[in-house]
Amino acid sequence: MLVLVALSLSLLAQSATGYDNGLGKVPQMGWNSWNHFGCRISDDIIRQTADAFITSGLNKFGYRYVNIDDCWAASRDSNGIVQADPTAFPKGIADLANYVHSKGLLFGVYSDAGNKTCAGRPGSLGYETNDAQTYAGWGVDYLKYDNCNDNGIDPKVRYPVMRDALNKTGRPIFFSMCEWGVENPATWAPEVGNSWRTTGDISDSWNSMITRADQNNLWAQFAGPGGWNDPDMLEVGNGGMTTTEYETHFSLWCLMKAPLLIGTDVRTMSNDTFRILTNIEVIAVNQDSKGVQGRMVNMTGDLEVWSAPLSDGAFAVVLLNRADTAASITAWWKDLPLDPNTAATVRDLWQHQDVGVMKGSVTADVAAHGVVMYRILPQD
Repeated sequence: MLVLVALSLSLLAQSATGYDNGLGKVPQMGWNSWNHFGCRISDDIIRQTADAFITSGLNKFGYRYVNIDDCWAASRDSNGIVQADPTAFPKGIADLANYVHSKGLLFGVYSDAGNKTCAGRPGSLGYETNDAQTYAGWGVDYLKYDNCNDNGIDPKVRYPVMRDALNKTGRPIFFSMCEWGVENPATWAPEVGNSWRTTGDISDSWNSMITRADQNNLWAQFAGPGGWNDPDMLEVGNGGMTTTEYETHFSLWCLMKAPLLIGTDVRTMSNDTFRILTNIEVIAVNQDSKGVQGRMVNMTGDLEVWSAPLSDGAFAVVLLNRADTAASITAWWKDLPLDPNTAATVRDLWQHQDVGVMKGSVTADVAAHGVVMYRILPQD
């Protein structure tokens, strides 16, 4: 039975033509308001966040999108045009988008493929054309599209309507589908959006994070340039996990080619949070042009090896220790896969140093709930 399921998934992946609006050739990088602020958002917070992107230098590492999540919208006018909350956003969304653009950044908003958003604000079901045209007129570059209050309509029906409406605007708008993995969107969303959620909402805990990594791993073969599996936004810096666990979180998201959407308050982030989010060698794995999602290739109890091929012939490898105590983990070349007789240069991406030239395997001691992440480059 498992063989038949795997074969079926493989055929689906091979038959998908993919949606191409020119965006998402590598996973999107940026920030989203929800994980830290929830509904407690305002014009000032978004402007200050854009400022912090520049003053901290986050933009230099590839973070480009500044995205508002739920709770920005308040109502619709008599023509059905969505209106921003006048208290939280007194200058309107277009003015805010212009400010973000003035910083050399991109701007995103949120809506829902239902009558109302998850927080009870106006949804886009039945208003897709109006909303898409409004977003384009405001200068929006990114739409996160949620899945609440759906009127019982299948998401495979609802989501393509907004895709088509966005395309008709003539403005390139990244389409981020937040369908929660309900109808296995990896099997159909590549023809609809630029990324699609494969999981329910993440929370700032080890169990929530690692569970979403496992769920996302199931759909690795469906991701690629133009369309990415999304295990939800980053929690790095929000305080519910240890520094070691946040390094694991960031390493797995980068290896899985997941969207890198910061979910903390970048105006006040700690040095450790900045260090994790700006590890350029780990980010390079996420942004590699080959676009192959990394996946788990070996598991022995709580000890795992994950691997992803890179465009220059190297492999990105994560040694993951789920256990509550430190352990030794070995990555075998045959699992990557790489010829066991091949000599390869091994580089530690968190220590930023070469470990040496290895043949057949590499072994490391890994902290509890931690990772060691390598770039393994075969020698000529």
